Amino acid sequence: METLTISLIVIIGLFAFLAAGMWVGLSLFAAALAGMYFYGNDAFGNIYATSTWGAISSWSLTALPLFIWMGEILFRTRLAEDLFKGLSPWLQRIPGKLLHVNIISCGIFAAVSGSSAATAATIGKMTLPELRKRGYSDKMAVATLAGSGTLGLLIPPSIILIVYGVAAEVSIARLFIAGILPGLLLVSLFMGFTMIWSAVNKNKLTTTHAADEPPPESLSFKAKIKQTASLIPVVALITFVLGSIYGGLTTTIEAAAFGVLGALVLSLLTGTLSKKTFMDSLMGATKTSCMIALILAGAAFLTTAMAFLGLPNMLATMIAELNLSTFMLLLALTGLFIFLGCFLDGISVVVLTTSVVLPMISQSGIDLLWFGIFIVLVVEMSQITPPVGFNLFVIQGLTGKDLWYIAKAALPFFLLILLAVLLIILFPEIVTFLPEQMTTN
Repeated sequence: METLTISLIVIIGLFAFLAAGMWVGLSLFAAALAGMYFYGNDAFGNIYATSTWGAISSWSLTALPLFIWMGEILFRTRLAEDLFKGLSPWLQRIPGKLLHVNIISCGIFAAVSGSSAATAATIGKMTLPELRKRGYSDKMAVATLAGSGTLGLLIPPSIILIVYGVAAEVSIARLFIAGILPGLLLVSLFMGFTMIWSAVNKNKLTTTHAADEPPPESLSFKAKIKQTASLIPVVALITFVLGSIYGGLTTTIEAAAFGVLGALVLSLLTGTLSKKTFMDSLMGATKTSCMIALILAGAAFLTTAMAFLGLPNMLATMIAELNLSTFMLLLALTGLFIFLGCFLDGISVVVLTTSVVLPMISQSGIDLLWFGIFIVLVVEMSQITPPVGFNLFVIQGLTGKDLWYIAKAALPFFLLILLAVLLIILFPEIVTFLPEQMTTN
């Protein structure tokens, strides 16, 4: 059977397995097994063992379950409640007012969870009922949460950046640092749009006047500081984790371990650490880590199968013969990643495509560090793209709204992320500046 025919069988089989509702990791295994069988390679057992073990036994992946556990611990504290309470007094005079709590809270929580879905779910549980109670536009409340929830993929410590770093053999510490400025850029774009929308649509900002919302002048500066004090320990923990990496004091794995220790201490001090919450956080981190490990193992097996078929080299040769410019290549990849993101979660998109895409990227002279942030930004867009945008499902579960209603509300934020992608293409220094400073120092 011809290589091209077998490759088509593998690709069609993969999407058929996914459409049937099979787990992503198992779908990758099944597609790879089919490819090896039709190729006539009967040593797939040994190949499976060596490829999967190599994919999930990398020392760099040790940071992954630690950062996930840190997020799980903080998820069970009063962090979300403290975020709303601590930020709301400072936002009363800004156009959009408490809608910005969604954006800033997601930015802060993203730095402790590393997960888009966890960020949207945790912040949404706290902010959406409060915003609804105070009469804020339901559509904008949903939109700001959907868009800002994607920050969990980018703002370090990001789970997907760890996965990409291992796959592309790029320094995870440098990737974390590279994600800071693009993350702040997205927060600025989201807040700027919310301010402009609120200024233009003053009558749509709130549907009612909430008597329980204190006027801006009701709190003194001292009272605002006191109300925000509960956020200081969490912000200090985030600063320490990232600062120790940036300053070269710790490796990424050591910083993750300190992050877990700090989260346990904060949980103990706030009175939320108990045997139940400890075990729940541990089991939550274990389940998530095992899910990611299964996807990584399946992707490694599929990558090996495709290598036997020669698919990556064939695609790279085909694209090279098209003589695409760097911009056109990135444009084509943007479309590919958004399409895949309509059916797969972000981590699956990254591990499934890196073996095929990275040779083309290297051949085009594109910095793999920069490309890591690029791919995460594009995957962020897919998180709010129907029919399988993960954040859309999370918010649908919180609000009960129709999926297309949420997708339509989130469309401006989809376009803002696209704008951020264009900005880092035009000004790559947004991504590379801080890692270069890290190297210099």
